[in-house]
Amino acid sequence: MALRIGELELASRFFLGTAGYPSPQVLQEAIAASGTEVVTVGLKRQLAAAGAPSDFYGLIRKTGARLLPNTAGCKTAKEAVTLAHMARELFDTRWIKLEVVGDEYTLQPDPFELLEATRTLVRDGFEVFPYCTDDLVSCRRLLDAGCRILMPWGAPIGSGQGLLNPTALRTLRARLPEAVLVVDAGIGSPKDAIQAMELGFDAVLVNSAVSQAHDPVKMARAFRLAVEAGRLGYEAGIMARQDMAAPSTPVTGQPFVL
Repeated sequence: MALRIGELELASRFFLGTAGYPSPQVLQEAIAASGTEVVTVGLKRQLAAAGAPSDFYGLIRKTGARLLPNTAGCKTAKEAVTLAHMARELFDTRWIKLEVVGDEYTLQPDPFELLEATRTLVRDGFEVFPYCTDDLVSCRRLLDAGCRILMPWGAPIGSGQGLLNPTALRTLRARLPEAVLVVDAGIGSPKDAIQAMELGFDAVLVNSAVSQAHDPVKMARAFRLAVEAGRLGYEAGIMARQDMAAPSTPVTGQPFVL
């Protein structure tokens, strides 16, 4: 079943980050192998090199993927809003992955600055994808501000620790049934992506676990299969866990053919 974001339908539930790849060629091959239809790019990183935004946009257009610029590195709502408007002008998209860092060590989002920036950008006509924690109340405030998509972390960015608090993520899914929920940050291996999808999340975003792999292209394909398998498992219905054994082939009261 397709993932709907606004008026857009996506066949892939795997979002891919673009930082840290060995070369543009490897990045293009990884995008193709992943089957992704959405790739993210840090605008500050692109502006650090002359001409990078247009060059990068051309590379992405060749892959057919949709660009999701982000405000990585911003520490205040004002800074994030300014960067979001620049991204809209440069890349001709109203989509923005909103990041406002509140702590340099964990890169944890600042919930107050994030909410302020969200309110401003929604009023300005953006489709805001806020990178947030797994706190239920904070997530509700973002939805009340006009978000339709939330991107709660699984663990700190780039840590590869997987889903540190699956109970909190499970609660988000149960309490926010109408929201599009994308696990972002901390995913370290395909098994983490499977876990997120089996919890009922709509998609996952992965960057470092692919770009830093020995073979990014092969890893991109591995994540593609993991996301598909996890979603299929969720839709099929994961069996409930129980403490005691239950025979898969009941024998009590059943006739045997001798």
